[in-house]
Amino acid sequence: MDDTPSAIGYKAEDLPPDRIVYVVDDESDVRRSLGFFLKTAGFLPRPFLNGRDFLAESDNLAPGCALIDVRMPDVDGLEVIGELARRRFRLPIIVMTGHGDIATAVRAMKLGAVDFLEKPFEDGVLIEALNRGFEALGKDVHFERERSEAERRLSALTPRERDVLGLLADGKSNKEVAIALDLSVRTVEMHRATMFDRLGVRTLPEALKMAFRARPDLVLSE
Repeated sequence: MDDTPSAIGYKAEDLPPDRIVYVVDDESDVRRSLGFFLKTAGFLPRPFLNGRDFLAESDNLAPGCALIDVRMPDVDGLEVIGELARRRFRLPIIVMTGHGDIATAVRAMKLGAVDFLEKPFEDGVLIEALNRGFEALGKDVHFERERSEAERRLSALTPRERDVLGLLADGKSNKEVAIALDLSVRTVEMHRATMFDRLGVRTLPEALKMAFRARPDLVLSE
């Protein structure tokens, strides 16, 4: 098994059938034993020698779960989790901690880790944690697909159509939108109808759901 960092440029919609587990641990014996076990259990392990290498490749990684040791030199597990959170990188993280290191595990979960395993841990406990992680990942991938599609449709709107949608989202009527934009009610109705066509929706609630599903700043003002 190649014990080097792996950069895999899959998009979320190309989620492979193999369940990828990124193993981040500075001990080669741990990477090797976990890699062997994960392979036999039906996962696809991808080892990283340290937290710095993992962070360097994080933008190019396919969806998966990360199994990260807390105690590592240079960049430790907590720093890795904190940096991923800062980048808003959505990745289920399971931390591995030493015996009696519960306080550190709690800190990791406050930073965004979904679970922690106290070494030495049983194989079944690891599998259960990974299954929970991949269940969360599936929900995240579905959410990202919907968000990306909503952003794509909203990007097709003209600036005026975005103005109309934003004001409608604020609860304003067609007449109030017309006054705010210095337009006739008939013109607002035309913009509204064209906007619905571009978004592929039939009703205002559907259009609003799409607006909030995407980044609200694409349409909505503060």
